[in-house]
Amino acid sequence: MIHSFFFDGNSKGIAWRIQTEKSNVEQKRKHPDIYLNKVNDLQAKYIAFHVGLFWGIGRFIIHNEDELNAKIDDELMYNHMVKNEKNTDELIEKRSYFIFHLLHQRKLKVNYQKIHKTENPVSRLI
Repeated sequence: MIHSFFFDGNSKGIAWRIQTEKSNVEQKRKHPDIYLNKVNDLQAKYIAFHVGLFWGIGRFIIHNEDELNAKIDDELMYNHMVKNEKNTDELIEKRSYFIFHLLHQRKLKVNYQKIHKTENPVSRLI
């Protein structure tokens, strides 16, 4: 199955959408105290990607060997994920490690797609 996966975050919370031909599921969460008002927007995007991906797998929305079109609205994140370049931010490096691990473990085919911030429907949720 092919999924379009949108995500976003800020210092207060995260949100994501998993969309297919037949369904459209949106979720939003406040950050736990450990992250609340302590992370920047870019860090929050990585948290949203990781949590949303994990949630989608756990809710049996995303299955092993599915195709995931990850819609990224940040140039730095897009370049980091596509080129697998190191980032100096420890939180971002840890989150990207877990994201790559989940993608590999579940044999998900991922297509990173750069979108404009105005094209991200979950931005309105946070």
